[in-house]
Order: sequence, then C-alpha cells, then structure tokens
Amino acid sequence: WQLVESGGGAVQTGGSLTLSCVASGFSLDDYAIGWFRQAPGEEREGVSCISASRDRIWYEDPVKGRFTISRDNAKNMATLQMNNLKPEDTATYFCAATKQSGYLLCTTADRHYDYWGQGTQVSVSS
Repeated sequence: WQLVESGGGAVQTGGSLTLSCVASGFSLDDYAIGWFRQAPGEEREGVSCISASRDRIWYEDPVKGRFTISRDNAKNMATLQMNNLKPEDTATYFCAATKQSGYLLCTTADRHYDYWGQGTQVSVSS
C-alpha cells in the first residue's frame, strides 16, 4: 500500500503550486485524507483534511482562504491547491489516509492517520 505525493517545487511569494497524492494498492474511497507539513527544525503540523464523504473539509488557520483540498476517487487521488504562497509555507508536505475518523469526518491530528506518503518539498522565497 502506498501514497505518493508530487507537485512540490520552488516558487516566489504569491505563487501557486498544486500537490497531488496518489494511492496505489488500495482504494481511497473509504478513507479520510489529510495534508500535513513539516518545516526544518519544526514539528509536523496539520494543514487540511477532507472526509471520505467529502462532506467535511477543514483548513488550519494559516492556510485558510489560500489552500483548497479536493479528492477524485475515480483517480484514487487527492489534491492540495496552494495559492498566494508565503515563505512560511516552506516545508515538506505529506499526505496521509485514515479510516479512524469514520466516513463523515476528518481530522488534522496526525496521530489518527495510518498511511503516509514520503513527502514533497515546497520552497517559497521572498
């Protein structure tokens, strides 16, 4: 079972990136998906999540209004659209999947996630 992130890169302040998370070996249909990030020397933090039902979407305050999470079960993937990027968004971004939150809910608490990708690097310069 595997989650693979892609789409990271280096951009200037105000730029945009779209991160993708593709699952292989299992179906994401019944899994909530979360995006997390970890900056150098910092703890990993939750960014956003989307429930299996798509009814629940959550963004942490630092990214509200700038990031958009979505999922495409037919393609077995999730996406994090990141706009108006800031230097403080610089981090390695991870996607994760879980059934622990149930079908209708999601969480940005990483301890509730079972499957993790290897991460993709995002660098935002001023």
